[in-house]
Amino acid sequence: MRRFAAIFAAACVLALAAAAGLAYWALQPVADGSAEIVVEIPRGATLTRTASLLESARVIRSASAFALLARFQDRAGALRAGEYAFSRDLTAQDVLDRLAAGAVMTHRMVVPEGLRLEEVAARVDAAGVGSASEFLAVATDPVTASELGVRGSSLEGYLFPETYELAKGVPAGEIVRMMVEHFFAAWRPLETAAAARGLSIHDVVVLASLVEKETAAASERPLVAAVFLNRLARGMRLETDPAVIYGIAGFDGNLRRVHLEDASNPYNTYLHVGLPPGPIANPGAAALRAVVEPAESDYLFFVARNDGTHQFSRTYAEHVRAVNRFQRSGR
Repeated sequence: MRRFAAIFAAACVLALAAAAGLAYWALQPVADGSAEIVVEIPRGATLTRTASLLESARVIRSASAFALLARFQDRAGALRAGEYAFSRDLTAQDVLDRLAAGAVMTHRMVVPEGLRLEEVAARVDAAGVGSASEFLAVATDPVTASELGVRGSSLEGYLFPETYELAKGVPAGEIVRMMVEHFFAAWRPLETAAAARGLSIHDVVVLASLVEKETAAASERPLVAAVFLNRLARGMRLETDPAVIYGIAGFDGNLRRVHLEDASNPYNTYLHVGLPPGPIANPGAAALRAVVEPAESDYLFFVARNDGTHQFSRTYAEHVRAVNRFQRSGR
């Protein structure tokens, strides 16, 4: 009897040792090396479903062991959905820690200065973080604009150009809010200077969008802004092509005389005096600053030199000579 008890006890010890060894093995890295595997954990996925996805992707050795580990640590309900990049040299504990922390992958979205709203939406889609149509729906919603403190029926002009790091699947409303918050962060240091010039935030954004579309030369922004402000002060029409183009549905790339004579286009600054109804693009910090801190200049005209810069003139006669030189001569 004593011999049987001893044998049974030894068998139990061996079984426990084997189980412990198996458990230890199940929680170790799948392989050496740092090659990354991308796994997307859907919203609402259960612990069992999450563990199964990780095992299928060979991120962990055992779904059941991973699930037991999560339950033992009381973290079964703490795992967060999203897109993750794992290497196969991570332990099950490492993987669990990342999921509980929500350490999701991010995608870089670069938004240059001067893009229109629909072009920003295309960047969201191209970066793989969201849907262009969903972004547009939010960004053109007057209620959203009002909630974010923006005048107008859309967020055109207030989607700040920046490089953003975003997680896949982040709601469009969050992306929009982030971009508008970046705008206001850039605007606040300029508010006092704008008020000193009698310019509202709307005025500044509209003018900055015109500056952004008229020149890509950083040194010219304050001069272009000065021209627009000088013309407004004299009651002159702004006569800026980018504004007219913005108001043309399905513009094909060719600005024609019929477009310049179209009074039904509210953005036709060749016919309508004053600022266009709203921004025509999303300006960056430099263009915003150029409007509130323009060059000290009495220029009233400018024309493209065809090299990315412009010739500025004080009188119409000077402007005609510049047009003849740089546009009509073919040079």
